[in-house]
Amino acid sequence: MYELIKRDGLAKRGRLHTVHGVVETPVFMNVGTAAAIKGAVSTDDLRGIKTQVELSNTYHLHVRPGDEVVKRLGGLHRFMAWDKPILTDSGGFQVFSLAGLRRIKEEGVYFNSHIDGRKIFMGPEESMQIQSNLASTIAMAFDECPSSVADREYMERSVDRTARWLIRCKKEMDRLNGLTDTINRHQLLFGINQGGVYEDIRIRHAQKITELGLDGYAVGGLAVGESHEEMYRILEAVVPHLPADKPTYLMGVGTPANILEAVERGVDFFDCVYPSRNGRHGHVYTNQGKLNLFNAKYELDDSPIEEGCQCPACRTYSRAYIRHLLKAKEMLGMRLCVLHNLYFYNTMMEEVREAIEEGRYQEYKAKKLGGMA
Repeated sequence: MYELIKRDGLAKRGRLHTVHGVVETPVFMNVGTAAAIKGAVSTDDLRGIKTQVELSNTYHLHVRPGDEVVKRLGGLHRFMAWDKPILTDSGGFQVFSLAGLRRIKEEGVYFNSHIDGRKIFMGPEESMQIQSNLASTIAMAFDECPSSVADREYMERSVDRTARWLIRCKKEMDRLNGLTDTINRHQLLFGINQGGVYEDIRIRHAQKITELGLDGYAVGGLAVGESHEEMYRILEAVVPHLPADKPTYLMGVGTPANILEAVERGVDFFDCVYPSRNGRHGHVYTNQGKLNLFNAKYELDDSPIEEGCQCPACRTYSRAYIRHLLKAKEMLGMRLCVLHNLYFYNTMMEEVREAIEEGRYQEYKAKKLGGMA
């Protein structure tokens, strides 16, 4: 159940009650594609850096180690020793990212595994079955994520097919949640709005999927090559047509600025690989902007990444030491940068929630963006 606590303009302060605990929103979900955050980050680390939700990927876990293996080991929560909410992406994004290895049909998508080339078929029912085996808290509907440059005719056909797939997802999820051997019989289902940068297609699709009364609604296909301005324009057009009393999730986004802009437009769930990917390359986020710790100017800098930060890196280590680790290709350097970045994102979302509650979100956003400029 989603509880809308406060609005400040369109910005939402909410609370999602799940079988694996409460999620305070707006929230940033920390991305662990293959059931682990890249950068040697453990689930104990996640608890220490204020992670609320971990996100894993259906396609990747289906390929390796196999969703049946995860089910036999008690589901994803037991498998990775994480007792808080988990969201599993449906595999739909791989329809976009593995374009050279797949064929899309009405029944679903035929893939060649990116690991060993073996043939894989995934449709709405298969995606729901895999996610049920994983026993995540929130399952995402199976969709096609079209290219941002797809023409109108292709986009309309794709979105219509995604709408038909969603009905099949819901029917299969209802069936699976009724089986006695299902690990999580309270698994939630979020639908995904698509339509590229075509406002009218987006709005029609949003209105159609809202009728299904799902547990939450995502806006997909907005981190696939379009400009930030186009992203904000589409959010302004489509979010008012999604239910305010359900979570609104912007998939795969993004930078701190992207998140702050999207919160202002009514979005309250986010995920992105940026903090972990950038951290692995020595790029760290601060309230004064992003730093590249490989730069020579940090060689003798004995200050933390950011003064006052309470992350595991900043509490103990200097920029100079972390730079040395990165230059020496010691894994600890990468790990400390990832921990700092995830802590930065999770702390920013705490600040966002507080600002909305206190009715000062615009002021907070302006100050935050001004500092990072």
